[in-house]
Amino acid sequence: MLEVGTQVPDFCLPNQDEEEICFRDIKGRWIVLYFYPKDNTPGCTTEACDFTAAEPDFRDLSAIILGVSPDSPEKHRKFIDKKELGITLLADEEKELCNLFGIWQLKKFMGKEYMGVVRSTFIIDPDGKVAATWTKVRVKNHVDDVKAKLEELQQAQ
Repeated sequence: MLEVGTQVPDFCLPNQDEEEICFRDIKGRWIVLYFYPKDNTPGCTTEACDFTAAEPDFRDLSAIILGVSPDSPEKHRKFIDKKELGITLLADEEKELCNLFGIWQLKKFMGKEYMGVVRSTFIIDPDGKVAATWTKVRVKNHVDDVKAKLEELQQAQ
């Protein structure tokens, strides 16, 4: 898992509209990069709706929010339309970014083991370094925690 202080390697992934989003193009801003397992599941829907509701606050802090899952751009588009989301979702179908950040891991559920996304959030500073991390995220109040940490980080600069 990428740790605080680590330089984020360049990456490019398609968003819900199949437009390529590259790190080099958004570097220089605060980025909230959150990884979630699957579109249209209860926890992932709550998290996406919470980030959407808080998006104006993050925008006021000069931060962009990017959600990442292994779902396709088409599934992301349907998820956004169905839940009226106002955030950008990146499609990591090959799990390249998930592996890069170390959150594609062996998971256990009801006695079965499988590979999957460990719900995680990273704040990336304008220099392109990881500034804060959360792993095995519990969705309730998570967005508030991320916003408070971002404010703290910006005040420390």
